[in-house]
This record gives sequence, C-alpha cells and structure tokens, in this order.
Amino acid sequence: MKKNIFAALTAFFLLAGLTACKAKTPQDLASEALSLDLSAGSEVSSYDTHSGNGDGTSCMVLSFQDDAVLEQVQASDAWHPLPVDQTTQVLVYGLSEETGDASWQIGPFLTDDSGNPLVPAVQNGYYVLLDRQAEGGKAPGSDILDRGSFNFTFGLYDTDTDTLYCCELDT
Repeated sequence: MKKNIFAALTAFFLLAGLTACKAKTPQDLASEALSLDLSAGSEVSSYDTHSGNGDGTSCMVLSFQDDAVLEQVQASDAWHPLPVDQTTQVLVYGLSEETGDASWQIGPFLTDDSGNPLVPAVQNGYYVLLDRQAEGGKAPGSDILDRGSFNFTFGLYDTDTDTLYCCELDT
C-alpha cells in the first residue's frame, strides 16, 4: 500500500514538473506581449537576437485562418488603424528627407543584422506601440526618441493577409 502511494505521488510530481517546464511557443510569447489570444496562429517566421543580458531584437510573424484576432484588435483601445504615427514610423521604418544639398535620416531601429526593417510596409491594418520603459507620470512613448535606450513592443496586424507581426527591441 505504501509503495502504491509513493509511486502515485512520484508520478504526480514528475508530471507536474514536466508541465511546469514546458517551453513557451511563439504564440504564447506573442499573446503575452500583446495581450491577445494568438493560440490559433501558425508561425511563419521568427527572428531573435536577445542575448543573456536581455538586449536584442525579436520579431515573430503569425498567420491566421480567420478574423478572430482582428475582432480582438478592433475591440482594444491600445490598437490604432494604419497609417502609423511619426514616432512609430521612425522606430519601425525610419524617416528620411532630402532637400537640395542636405539630407538626413533617423531610424529604423527595429531591424535585422543588416539594418533592414523587420516589418514590411502594410497598407491596411492596425498597430500598437507598447512603451515598456515609460516613466511614471509621463505619457507612454512621449519621449521615446529622446532616450539613450529603447524597450518597446510593436504589434502590426495586416488585415489583407490576416498576418500578425510581434516585435520587441531592448537596448
């Protein structure tokens, strides 16, 4: 009898331990980052340069079969219809201007190792910029371009292709 109880308890704790150690899927990570249920998504691609100190860039691309995510996005006050605002434009795609002999460029900051933007230009959809470094009493993102470091999450939902991009930059 004692052996059966011991065996049952051992099996229970082994299963509980294995369940607790289960690695998070890209859908789990993006769901947590964007506060959406993305469990029905299929991973299209994933990019991650985060190192042991937490600095780096990541971008997950998920594809969906229906509009379930679109309904969640439209119901959220955090998501905005495209086009992106100027701050987001600089962070994700960059901004440049050429006037006569002078030219300047700022950004993009959300890029791969070659400096190419990780997110394609999308015509129809919604986006969210989550400033994970906002200081108390200040509006999130209000001074993000004036900082020496970045910690933000960017989400983009392409309504033409039912594709979601979830990217983070930590410096």
